[in-house]
Amino acid sequence: MCVTAVESRPPGIIGTSQSPSRPIGARVKAFVALTKPRIIELLLITTVPVMFLAQQGVPDLGLVLLTCLGGYLSAGGANALNMYIDRDIDALMDRTSQRPLVTGMVSPRECLAFGITLAVVSTLLFGLTVNWLSAWLALGALLFYVVVYTMILKRRTSQNIVWGGIAGCMPVLIGWSAVTNTLSWAPVILFLVMFFWTPPHYWPLSMKVREDYARVGVPMLPVVASNKTVAKQIVLYSWVMVAVSLLLTPLGYTGWFYTLVALVAGGWWLWEAHALQNRAKAEVTGAKLKEMRLFHWSITYVSLLFVAVAVDPFLR
Repeated sequence: MCVTAVESRPPGIIGTSQSPSRPIGARVKAFVALTKPRIIELLLITTVPVMFLAQQGVPDLGLVLLTCLGGYLSAGGANALNMYIDRDIDALMDRTSQRPLVTGMVSPRECLAFGITLAVVSTLLFGLTVNWLSAWLALGALLFYVVVYTMILKRRTSQNIVWGGIAGCMPVLIGWSAVTNTLSWAPVILFLVMFFWTPPHYWPLSMKVREDYARVGVPMLPVVASNKTVAKQIVLYSWVMVAVSLLLTPLGYTGWFYTLVALVAGGWWLWEAHALQNRAKAEVTGAKLKEMRLFHWSITYVSLLFVAVAVDPFLR
């Protein structure tokens, strides 16, 4: 497998066991950090509401807890393995310079064992306490993120986040299958919403840290294309995302409340996306480009949309 070569820091910097101080409390925090908890919060936001939609009411709370625990362990294992593979470039990027493998708080061997253990435990937990369909979907998401995105796409193509984002779309399928042990058009539509959401969510952040990615040879779209090109792609994906989000209602899965939230939140998203495109067309750069406005709104948007998914069954 061909990967981009980067210059590593001197021996003893990345993932050694020779760190001068590794207190237990800091070590525990480091292992938690390997799971990237803030990213997993977003994954759970898209999992639990779909369980309410599948149940058309309140799902069994024990099932919800088991699904969330399994999802956390699975995504945490994927994130730990991602850090193990990317430890060379993480050491050279400002935004990742404090990750546990870079600081030496966790060794590469410990990280690899931790990630594999979480993958095995999460799969068994899903299979034995939820159902095996959910287990295979979670394992598939983990393998897709680690192998397809991290090992194959990330350092090869500017479309890495487009296709690699499929792993982050899987929680909606897992949430539905956890309740029904089947799949349906509703989770598929929400899967597509997340698929088209991921690039315009991540590209603004990539615009902000473009130099970090360029330094290590990772061809994120903002590294290889102009701001105008990136902004145009963001607008295109945004329009498709909003259009897909509105399909749930005509197909009978949601009612007026979800539709209202999807229209208002989607309309605001499109306003922000076009505003970014206008600034890019005017060749605005630096802080005045305000690319992070859309990044932060994207998190609010998906939270509002999925809260509406959960609330809508009670208002029909």
